[in-house]
Parts: sequence; C-alpha cells; structure tokens
Amino acid sequence: MMKLTVSFFLFCSLLTASTPHDSLKRYFADGFLDTLQHRTFNYFWEYVDPATGLTPDRYPTKTFSSTAAIGFALTAYGIGAEQKYVSRQAAADRVLTTLKFLYLLPQGDAQMGTAGHRGFYYHFLNLETGTRFNKEIELSTIDTALLLAGVLVCQSYFDNATATERSLRSYADSLYRRVDWKWLQPRPPLLSMGWFPGSGFHKSEWDGYNEAMILYILALGSPTHPVDEQAWNGFTGKYQWMKYYGEEFVSFGPLFGHQYSHAWIDFRGIKDAYMHSKGIDYFENSRRATLTQQSYAKNNPSTMNGYSELMWGFTACDGPADEKRSVDGIARQFSGYSARGVSADWTHDDGTIAPTAAGGSIAFAPEQCVPTLKSMSEKVSGLYTKYGFLDAFNLTYITDRTPNGWVDHDYLGIDQGPIVIMIENLRSELVWSVMKKNKYIVTGLQRAGFTGGWLQQQSHGK
Repeated sequence: MMKLTVSFFLFCSLLTASTPHDSLKRYFADGFLDTLQHRTFNYFWEYVDPATGLTPDRYPTKTFSSTAAIGFALTAYGIGAEQKYVSRQAAADRVLTTLKFLYLLPQGDAQMGTAGHRGFYYHFLNLETGTRFNKEIELSTIDTALLLAGVLVCQSYFDNATATERSLRSYADSLYRRVDWKWLQPRPPLLSMGWFPGSGFHKSEWDGYNEAMILYILALGSPTHPVDEQAWNGFTGKYQWMKYYGEEFVSFGPLFGHQYSHAWIDFRGIKDAYMHSKGIDYFENSRRATLTQQSYAKNNPSTMNGYSELMWGFTACDGPADEKRSVDGIARQFSGYSARGVSADWTHDDGTIAPTAAGGSIAFAPEQCVPTLKSMSEKVSGLYTKYGFLDAFNLTYITDRTPNGWVDHDYLGIDQGPIVIMIENLRSELVWSVMKKNKYIVTGLQRAGFTGGWLQQQSHGK
C-alpha cells in the first residue's frame, strides 16, 4: 500500500515538477534559477567518480572525498532525473554504484584501511580507495547523517520495480539499519561529535541549535539501534532564543546550521515541544535567520567592501587567507576556510560572502535570495561559471594579486548541494515530499515529539 501511495505521489510530482505554483512562477520566469540549478547539478554529475560514486570535497583542487558531499550528490541525482538533466536509468545506475561501493567498504576499529566503524563513516575518505583519508580524520556522526539523508532520499525516490532500483533500495536500507547510534552516545542522552580509533570518543556532544537536527532524527528513527527519546530534549535544552535585527529566533550564526536539515525535511507546520512554546516552526526560524543576515549586510557594521541588501551571505566556506592585513588604513583579520556567521551571540565576519548562504535559503525567503544570487552573478566578475557559483568571494581583501578583491577558484560539494536541493524544494517540493514518505524519517520526527501539519495527515493515512 505504501509503495502504491509513493508511486502515485511521485507520478503527480512528475507532472508538476517543472511548473512552480503561480505565486512562485516569477522566480523562475527568466530561467536564471533553472540554469543555476542545472550548472550546479553538473558539478556532481561530472566530477563524481562514476566507478565509485565518491564525491570530491572540492574541485578543481584535488584533495579527498567528503562523506557529507556524497549525501548531497545522492540527493541531486533524483533531482537530475526529475528535471531531465539525466535519464532516470542513468541516475539510478549512479546511485546503485555509490551505495554498493559504500556498503562493501571495510569497517572496523583499525587506525587505517577502513571507511568507518559500526556503520558510521569517516569525515573524509581517500578518493581512490574510499578508506580513511589520514589519521587526523574523525569518524563523524554529522557527516554520516548527511550521507544517510541522501541515501534515504534515494530509497524513497527510486521506487520502480526494475532490478537496479530494487537493488539500490536494499543497499540503502542496509546502510541505514547497520548504524549503531547508541554506541556513539557515550554520555547520554546526547550524541558525540565523533570517535577516533585509539583515542576514543570526541570530547564534545551535539547540543544547542545547529545542523544536527537531521542527525538526531535519524538516530531516533532507527529500527535497529535507536537512541532514547530524551536525546531530542537534551539537544534542544541548550537553545538560545534571542532577538537580532528585529527578529526573534533560535540563534546560530552560520546559515548552514539553518539549512542542512531543512534540505531534506519539510518543517513547515510541524513543531516539537520547544517550537510549540515559541509559536513558530523551524522553517520560520530559518527564514528569520536569513532575513537578519541581509539586514546585517545592509547595515554593514564592519564597513566591508561591497556589502548591501543584494550582497550578503555568511556561512562555512573558503576564504582568502589566514592573515592580518591593513586595507584602506584598517587592520583586518582574514581567514581561509572557516565557519562565518552573524548572530546575536556570535559573529565572525571577515568580508567573505558565500553564494550558498543565499542559495541554501532560497526556499525560506525567495524574495530576498533570488535577487541576491542574480546580483552576485552579475556584479562579481568570475564568480558565476560553468558549474554555478564558485565557493566564495571577498571584495575587502585587496592585494597586488587581487586588486578588485578575492574570488575563490574552487567549488565545494557541501556548498553546491544545498543550492541544487533548495531550488528544487522551492520549485516542486520534491525532496521534502519524497522524505515525507520515508518511514524512518517519519518515525524519527514522531519520537522527537513533532506533531501537526503533514505529520498529522500521515498518521491519519492521508
């Protein structure tokens, strides 16, 4: 019965996926978002190794594969099939290759030579072998969760009876069910950030508002090794509800924390106990956070070059350099790759803007994000290219080599992914709709205490 329901739903989605609701058509009318999404999708399609499915952390600089980026790539493949960028069969073949390769990689507690342990995966994997990149890399709970979010999208989207799609669904189920969430809960009720062979568990846990909502929902939804329901209360127990630029919301400076879980889960209309007490949902929380970033840039308290209501976006991204430099008589501290963000309780702003900040929030606030993305593509030379936006730029970083400011030369997988996914969620709600049919996601949300909205409809069999 569930299979027929999902198939019918996806059939309806196929008929409407290219036609946004009337109120949204204006954002797609000139083709900019379609082109941006297609270009960004091609990053995953062309630069993922078709023999393994391993997604590069960045390109063209060659480093390692990012476990989280694989999750974004897996999600993008269904979108690519839906939008006819590639055939459904080609997308399914790529997914099956990826899931099979990941599942068969060695697991264990050895220092090197494995991809993970107890179902979890290391943060970064060797691009050729798929095993731990080096001895500094942790077994990562959040990166495994982002990977599994993509795995479960594929499980629910590719629902045909072909041999390929049946096989990939089986691998998806096995990948999720073998994760031992309880093991990475050494100090209950919270989940640890990770583990290192030899030295043990990470000293910190995931608590307070951040990107780890998806982690806890997956851990709660597990049919094999679920964590206790108190884990969610532990996570939300350290939220900081604050006012910033006229908006009240749960504070977290970098926008990725307001975006990643939302790429897969539609939080509109569903609320946990905390959000019931505040009278909003997490979608509205992310919308408010997005609006405050625009307000911050318009106000520009640190007098950075180029900031405006059409030039903003602060999140984890590349940066020009880790150095102090005087620019126009002002001493500035710049950073390389770093988490940037602006909020009531924490700010890191060195003049670096990342297009993924606006791109990943496009479903929350299209009226702010779409003009901003267009402005960046038009006004920052060399930023918008063959595979969408390069990762970041900084118009304040003026040197002899960068007289007009710095523009990155790399794309990053974890920043490309939210752009592809959230454009599709704005257009058709495809990923959100697919995940509403995934029993593990539904169970996880229910055990976290979410009620109302589409979850209530699910419980009534509608």
